[in-house]
Order: sequence, then C-alpha cells, then structure tokens
Amino acid sequence: MSGSINVEVVYALPQRQELVSVRLAEGATVRDALEASGLLQKYPDIQPDRANKLGVYAKLVKLDTEVRDRDRVEIYRPLIADPKAVRKKRADEGKVMKKGGGPAEATE
Repeated sequence: MSGSINVEVVYALPQRQELVSVRLAEGATVRDALEASGLLQKYPDIQPDRANKLGVYAKLVKLDTEVRDRDRVEIYRPLIADPKAVRKKRADEGKVMKKGGGPAEATE
C-alpha cells in the first residue's frame, strides 16, 4: 500500500466549475479534502457545516466521512428556489395552455 490516496474536490459555480485534485493520507475525511483543496479559502461563502451540502459522487455525506482513492467530493450550492414549488407553478401555468405551448383554443 502506498499510504496515500488521490481525491478530486469539485465546486460548481453558475459560469464555471472548480476542480482540484489533492493527495491525502489514507483515512482522510471529507473535511481533510476540503481543507487541502484550498477552495474554502478561495470562496469564503462556502459553509460546509451550514449552508452547503456535500456529496461523494452525488451521495450526500458528512464532513467526517472517510474518503477513498479516486473519490470526487462535491460541494453543493444552496438552492435559491424550492424545486417542488417551481414544478407546481410550471404545471399550473401549463394547464391553461395546450400541448404545443400556444394558447388553448376555445371550442364551440
């Protein structure tokens, strides 16, 4: 065993994505990967213990989760709108329109 692992840390912004590869000791945690990436210093608005959720390959994890070789730690931005409310509003608006997207025609 080499005693070290390679991990990617990803933070997606609206216009671009930050991807940082880090080399960590075996047994390192998500917190260790975040600190080693430098993204917490570069983006002070990231709050992994409050506003931002974290994941490894789209599965939510906590800061003390151990990472494995070739894991991708993902930092998720907080949602600005509730997806369920947005879908409901879109569905309600769609009920007054016919399938083609144009206004519904009155039947006589």
